[in-house]
Amino acid sequence: MEHAHDLVRPWRRATIAVSAIAALELLILAAVAIVLLGNPLARHFRESAASAATAPKRTEVTPAKKPVLARAETSVMVLNGNGQAGAAHAAADRVQAHGYMLGDVGNAPSTTPRTLVMFRPGYEAEGRRLARDLRVRLVRPLDGMRPAQLFGAHLVLIIGT
Repeated sequence: MEHAHDLVRPWRRATIAVSAIAALELLILAAVAIVLLGNPLARHFRESAASAATAPKRTEVTPAKKPVLARAETSVMVLNGNGQAGAAHAAADRVQAHGYMLGDVGNAPSTTPRTLVMFRPGYEAEGRRLARDLRVRLVRPLDGMRPAQLFGAHLVLIIGT
C-alpha cells in the first residue's frame, strides 16, 4: 500500500525543477536587458557627469530695456500682503500719484514679508520703473499668479509687512 507522502514527492520535484527553470529564464532576461539598456544608460551618465564637471558659461547681463509704455498706459494691480487694513488703498493712491493707471486693488492670498513688484512677461522695464518710483527694492517676474488673474494689469505691487 502506498503512503500519502509517496504521492507528494513527484510534485515536489516537479515544482523545484520548474522554479529552477524560471529562475534561469529570469537571469537570461536580466542579462539581455543589461546588454540592451546598459549602453544608453552608461552614455547618459557619462554625458551628465561631463556636463556637471564643466564650468557654467557666463552670460552677458543685458541692460534693461527702456519702458515701452508710458506711466499713464501702464496698469498696476495693488495687493495687500501685510494684513493691515487700508494698506493696499494707501499704496494705490501713491501709484496713481506717480501717474500710473490703477488696476484691481485687493488682498494677496497670503502675507508677504517684503514689498515687491512683479511684472508680466515683456514688461520688466515698466516694473523696474515702478519700483524705482515707489522705492521698492524687489522686482521679480510674475510668480504664483497667471496673467489671466491680473485682469489686464501689466504689473503687480504687493505690499509686504
